[in-house]
Amino acid sequence: MKASKYNLSIPCLIASVAIILALPGQLPGQTGAAKSSGGNGTSATRWSVQVDQVDPGNLDLSYSFQIAIYENLVDELNKTRQFQQVFRDGDLRAGESNLLVLKTTVEKYTPGSETRRAVTTVSGATKLTVRNQLLTREGKVVFERAVNGNVRFFGSNLRATQNLARNIAKTVKNSSWSGSGQPTAILTGQL
Repeated sequence: MKASKYNLSIPCLIASVAIILALPGQLPGQTGAAKSSGGNGTSATRWSVQVDQVDPGNLDLSYSFQIAIYENLVDELNKTRQFQQVFRDGDLRAGESNLLVLKTTVEKYTPGSETRRAVTTVSGATKLTVRNQLLTREGKVVFERAVNGNVRFFGSNLRATQNLARNIAKTVKNSSWSGSGQPTAILTGQL
């Protein structure tokens, strides 16, 4: 009986090692690097971005909302493949020269009510407005925009942070600042 258990464990171990080696992935705390977007064959400079912690401004925004905005923003920026790498605040690997810093400051927050949204469709919305700045290491503003996020109908209040992060990533990706070459123009506005 012991011999058969031993004989089964060796192939399982070998299969596990083969699967791990065949599927290179990321550790849970790592962020991915995007492949070059050079579809035209040019070797444009690729920028990386470091996402700073969310600044609640002078509002009484719960820490869970700040963290939810931050985590969703890191995920959504990775999905856009706009940047070579997306770094978290304080990441020691963010020492490269082509680094932009994304600062997010909450300007408006209207707490909603999941119960009110479930009962009526006209009240209970959670709304967030933030000011985003994309800066060079020297502090030069490359991109600045006010972005809104909300949850109006169904879902938890924290879903507003997911919608906000998606809107921020979409705004950065669709801006006239391409993410390659030398950032020169300051883009301001509201979405």
